[in-house]
Amino acid sequence: MTRNRFLYLLVFVVGTASLGAEIAAARLMAPFFGASTIVWANTIGVVLVALSIGYWLGGRLGDRRPELRSLCLVVMGAALLLAVVPFVARPFFDVSVAALDEIEAGAFVGSLFAVLLLIAIPVVLLGTCAPWALRLAISDIEHAGQVAGRLYAVSTVGSLFGTMISALVLIPFIGTQRTFLSFALALALVAVAGLGWRFAVLPAAVAVVIALPVGTVKATGDGTVLYEAESEEQYIRVLEEPDGDRVLELNEGQAVHSLLPARGYLTADYWDSFLVLPFTTADRPPARIAILGNAAGTIARAFGHFFPATEVDGVEIDPKLEEIGDRYFDMASNENLTVHNEDARPWLRGSEGGYDMIVVDAYRQPYIPFYMATKEFFELVRDRLAPGGVVVVNVGHPEGNDDFEQVLGRTMAAVFPTVLRDPVEQTNTLVLGTEADASPARLDAAANRLGGDLGKLATIDAARLEPRLAGGEVYTDDRAPVEWLIDKSILGYAESN
Repeated sequence: MTRNRFLYLLVFVVGTASLGAEIAAARLMAPFFGASTIVWANTIGVVLVALSIGYWLGGRLGDRRPELRSLCLVVMGAALLLAVVPFVARPFFDVSVAALDEIEAGAFVGSLFAVLLLIAIPVVLLGTCAPWALRLAISDIEHAGQVAGRLYAVSTVGSLFGTMISALVLIPFIGTQRTFLSFALALALVAVAGLGWRFAVLPAAVAVVIALPVGTVKATGDGTVLYEAESEEQYIRVLEEPDGDRVLELNEGQAVHSLLPARGYLTADYWDSFLVLPFTTADRPPARIAILGNAAGTIARAFGHFFPATEVDGVEIDPKLEEIGDRYFDMASNENLTVHNEDARPWLRGSEGGYDMIVVDAYRQPYIPFYMATKEFFELVRDRLAPGGVVVVNVGHPEGNDDFEQVLGRTMAAVFPTVLRDPVEQTNTLVLGTEADASPARLDAAANRLGGDLGKLATIDAARLEPRLAGGEVYTDDRAPVEWLIDKSILGYAESN
């Protein structure tokens, strides 16, 4: 009975570590490959396969070596491997991302092999525990079903506990690295309880490592890290580059989500075009705008300078970015900015509307949330625009590939009679939709009124503006395979290069 109680404790801790490690693994990959459903599907799939192999192997080992000591040694080995995962992962992911960047191969291949190599082996070892413990716990056939039910119930409760404590407590408050180490410590301690205290050196070593400061997650190149942390939503880093520009990196770190120029308010990047595109339909600056995907406030800051009377609603799901925007990106200089820490589409549904421009820039690189790329979403946007208002969507894509832009343009055209495109960069296109008469000529005519840098910018954008691309299909809330389409386009680009 005493041994069975220990086995219940053992399978509970192993269940906690198994699913907790799965959540932590997805978080560990997010700064390098993003946090899309593709990455999650890879993570869950690999963990399930690894557990299945572990169950099969555990049954065989339990029959061959029905010894508690052998089982505890395997758990100790899993604890050791789990402890080294975050340290091995960082240089491995850097190399993996660099290799994939050369061919633009997307998140699927990288995340799949990263999980396979780093997470699968300790999860296989953890998977051996339940059937092995069952073999040790059953003393007679008469009670086999009852014992098996208890063990698997306890293991499942442990898995639920590991999922919740990892996502809600450990990752937000102590970070991904220490989350792995915490699970490794729990496994090592329960293994020591079965092996004897002469094996306590491993949990002691893990405890020491937990107490050490956490190192930088990603290489910084020539920049200086001003801030680095993990919020409840994502990995966040602020860099100051040698020229004095400050940039905000989220998750994969391959794209800049906000920029504070060392001098002035224009960025020489796609953010600037949002300042002039409202003049494709209007003769005056917008009275009210909404920015869905405010990040650290690059667009809001520029509007505060060039059009200080414009009221700005900045919508950003991660409240940590508001703090970072005020602290590092001068976002608070716009006194007419109101930040809403909510998911963009539910917030827009509850807003009063009347916006002269709605900006959609809500990316988890390279994916836009599917529910912000559907006909129903753009119908909601249309209803929240003032007469003559425009919606402008930032569309990221692989160089030379327009598949997603075609779909987005076609979907917007199902709602707005006028849809224009501004190919502002080789990997970014701004797509504009409106019920009003919008034209490049109207924007070009506004250049003289704007004058200065904005006038030059308006002239340049007017020369680029053209009708939306032909082709594509209409995405709906029921069917919007955004991530599949983007990964397909990325892999297609890779094959052609």
